[in-house]
Amino acid sequence: MTATARADGDRPHETSVSGPPVSLPAMTDVAGPPELQLTFDELGTPLRAVTFVVVDLETTGGSSRGDAITEIGAVKVRGGQVIGEFATLVNPGRGIPPMIMSLTGITDAMVTEAPRIESVLPAFLEFAAGCVLVAHNAPFDVGFLRAAAEELGHPWPKPTVLCTVRLARRVLRRDEAPNVKLASLARLFRSPTTPSHRALTDARATVDVLHGLLERVGPVGVQSLEELLGYLPEVSTAQRRKRQLAADLPHAPGVYLFRGPREEVLYVGTAVDLRRRVRQYFTAGETRARVREMVGIAERVDAVECAHSLEAEVRELRLLAAHRPRYNRRSTTPHRAWWIVLTDEAFPRLSVVRRARDGAMGPFRTRRAAEDAVETLHEGSAVRRCAERIPARDQRGRPCTLAEIGRCAAPCAGRQSIEDYAPAVIEVAELFAGARAAVLERLDDRLGELAEQQRFEDAARHRDRLATLVRALDRGQRLAALASVGELVAARPDGAGGWHLAVIRYGRLASAGTARRGVAPMPVVGMLRASAETVLPEPGPLRGATADEVIVIRRWLTTGGTRLVDSDVPWAEPAGGAGRWQQWVAKADAGRAGYAAAD
Repeated sequence: MTATARADGDRPHETSVSGPPVSLPAMTDVAGPPELQLTFDELGTPLRAVTFVVVDLETTGGSSRGDAITEIGAVKVRGGQVIGEFATLVNPGRGIPPMIMSLTGITDAMVTEAPRIESVLPAFLEFAAGCVLVAHNAPFDVGFLRAAAEELGHPWPKPTVLCTVRLARRVLRRDEAPNVKLASLARLFRSPTTPSHRALTDARATVDVLHGLLERVGPVGVQSLEELLGYLPEVSTAQRRKRQLAADLPHAPGVYLFRGPREEVLYVGTAVDLRRRVRQYFTAGETRARVREMVGIAERVDAVECAHSLEAEVRELRLLAAHRPRYNRRSTTPHRAWWIVLTDEAFPRLSVVRRARDGAMGPFRTRRAAEDAVETLHEGSAVRRCAERIPARDQRGRPCTLAEIGRCAAPCAGRQSIEDYAPAVIEVAELFAGARAAVLERLDDRLGELAEQQRFEDAARHRDRLATLVRALDRGQRLAALASVGELVAARPDGAGGWHLAVIRYGRLASAGTARRGVAPMPVVGMLRASAETVLPEPGPLRGATADEVIVIRRWLTTGGTRLVDSDVPWAEPAGGAGRWQQWVAKADAGRAGYAAAD
């Protein structure tokens, strides 16, 4: 685990991207945000102080696994006032069924030029960060958002979720609300906005419904967020009885561990506010069946207080790997990755392996994904496909079918020397290293040939395989670039005039701390470096770090106004790498969406 030195701290506030190495000032002239002083801690968060993000989605269908988002609309409100809105169409990457087009008015032509979910989702999650997520029929909207996050490998922030359908059923009598459809409730509460099956319009109507429902629960004593969540139905007796498990937890960022009767770790999670987050497990806001089952088994909750969100995320990943709790579904086996390597022999070939080595491509989450990448690489290179070991001299093999059709030079039969074979190997090695992309260029040329021959279905499959390969290369090269840095020190504004600090060594968090407003940060940096964990690099592109940890660290470094304080070597990603092909990938995605719409 990390060695930690801190001068206390608060939750980070994301604003911009990282910059060059800087000297950090003590930010004594920045005033912290106003705080509400509660009389009793157990009263929770007053509803007037809660920031709600009311969200509505339009989709291509009803399945979060088989369908896709076409529009996101959201309204941010606090204290009855609108403080922000978020709205965008989303290219679903497939055609919109005629019935859905008729219902929503969103056509294929409208979404063709719209951004894809991989660029929209991070922006929405930033908009909704730290807020209570509200939706009319929340399992539908939140289900689509979570499914998109899982598909993109983006961590789900686990917001508190409030469903206005469930709240309406709890609050309203049958005679005044025969049903809980959004249009019916909007009329009941005299909303000036009429729902129209468009995301932002429906979100605005849901805001009015939410405010109307909150006015109804006030007279029955519901004044805080915790009381509101507890007021909803479906809170089991076990959940209510175990609220005391959160009583001694601090109001601080960190990691929490639910433990069972044999001290086994049942579940691990992170929180900006440990006590507040754990208390939510004992309210109706927690609707996941597996988690409710876990709460019924749990007998204790342990907490590890952290300096800031990055330390909490990294500690969570490491605890998941160490304990593999049965109620967590992600990141319990971070070292189970697959890699593509060039074998060490006279005539190297591509091989899929579990143990990384220098010069490997990856990581891949599944063997199938790695094998698909190998197949695409074979189409763009002259590296042999056969698995037999070919000696450096006196080759006596029998040429295969590929040799007979001119797709292999048959080194097994002595028809190709080591010197003649070497350029193909060098091309692949340079591609993995991000030095040259001749293999990608050859694959792109092949795509053009298929299109000219009007073999459009073959061209589409080839395009998709090439795009997948580029994404895998780009991801691996970016992670490897960060993991190659021996020591990097970074700082992020904490939102209250101080700094969140991190020491990163070979892609792993070695130390974390905070310099509060008025505290000179550089002495704290010096203390963190002196007490940081010693990290010995291992063979492989990630130097022994897990892909999940490097991804978390890189995201923290490139968002939220994080600044580079110091680095033993420049942190630089390869100029000739797959990152240069991202514009090509964007065009390929647009082409796939257009093809699906036409189909």
